[in-house]
Amino acid sequence: MKASIICIGNRFVAGDEAGLLVFDRLQNRPEIPEGITVIEGGLAGLNLLSLLETGGRVVFVDAVKGFKGSSGVVIVEHEEILGSTSQLHFDHGAGLPYLLAVLPRVCDGELPEEIMLVGLEGECTSEMIEHAADISLTVAAHGLKGLT
Repeated sequence: MKASIICIGNRFVAGDEAGLLVFDRLQNRPEIPEGITVIEGGLAGLNLLSLLETGGRVVFVDAVKGFKGSSGVVIVEHEEILGSTSQLHFDHGAGLPYLLAVLPRVCDGELPEEIMLVGLEGECTSEMIEHAADISLTVAAHGLKGLT
């Protein structure tokens, strides 16, 4: 199955650069497995929709709050992402839940078969970024079953 790892965040805001730090780490890997595309999503917001219309597996990587409790790497499945906000809003901070809620309504192509988020919570140490990069590649290649 083809897969995309979409790293999102803002390099200029402390605490929001986690996904992009993982992107940088993945760019330094000698080899990304065939069929996996690594994308710097940055602050693209709804412009990411076109990247989600090709089916396959999609793994987002981003900073999160309120999932892990203190710090670490967490995997959040599609339904949990959608339920992570009590109210969808339409402003600049709408985020990933809004993007995924809109996707089925506007998709012109093939919806992803699997969508998940590798979230980094708390202070991003070098070890945590490396761990998130490893998990992102494993989940992109094998889905959640690759972690067992």
